[in-house]
Amino acid sequence: MRCADAALWSLRVVVALFVLFMVAPILVVVVISFTSAGYVGFPMPGLSLRWFAQVANYPPFLSGIRVSIEVAVGATILSCLLGIPAALALARSERHAAQIMMAYLLSPLSIPMIVLGFAALFYLSRLGLGLSLTALLVVHASVCLPYIVRIVSSVYRTLPQNLEEAAEVLGAPRWRVLAHVVLPLLRPAIVAGSLFSFLVSFDNLPLSYFFGSATTNTLPVIMLAYVEQQFDPSIAALSTLQLVVAVVLLVVVDRMYGLEKLTIST
Repeated sequence: MRCADAALWSLRVVVALFVLFMVAPILVVVVISFTSAGYVGFPMPGLSLRWFAQVANYPPFLSGIRVSIEVAVGATILSCLLGIPAALALARSERHAAQIMMAYLLSPLSIPMIVLGFAALFYLSRLGLGLSLTALLVVHASVCLPYIVRIVSSVYRTLPQNLEEAAEVLGAPRWRVLAHVVLPLLRPAIVAGSLFSFLVSFDNLPLSYFFGSATTNTLPVIMLAYVEQQFDPSIAALSTLQLVVAVVLLVVVDRMYGLEKLTIST
């Protein structure tokens, strides 16, 4: 019993150290964003909101935020329009072709972003899209699509089929069954997939870097360019704002559905 207790406490210590290792850099960034100094360092001479004001007064940051939001929202909508029907069509199918198609739709998750961005740049340029907002939207949607497909298909497999059969027996056409039975039950999964898609697109750097131009630079690309020229706490302030947005979105989803309902059963 004592060996079991020692093993349990050892596991707890390892988990605590791992959590500290993961959270400590984030806490450092948040703390640094409130420094009054013009440099990154400890100890801080004082507290100030000057770097948040710097973010609000620096036009490239504001432009990058606008482009990132437009691309993230557009990629999420496009992923939902393509991914939800694909998930419904493939989730319960036992055909070998359906399994191949599912693997194909999920393949962007296993391809390095740099490779995907490099290939997409050549392919979309051949199609005449080049360095455009449309090209950026398409390539972001390609990496957001797997999250929608994976989450929606996993939840759809767990839904009792007798609910759909009962609606059809009562005379409801297939589109009504989808609109009034299936999609309402899948709403938490769709929200979860959309949330992941938005955050993945909003924070994506490798793909955005390949398609960056004067009018299509996203926030991560602008932040990278800013750090290459100067290193001040405004980047920490901007990172803190991004963290706050992610936390707020999670809180909203938790209030609407409860995060426990977004747990995916496979």
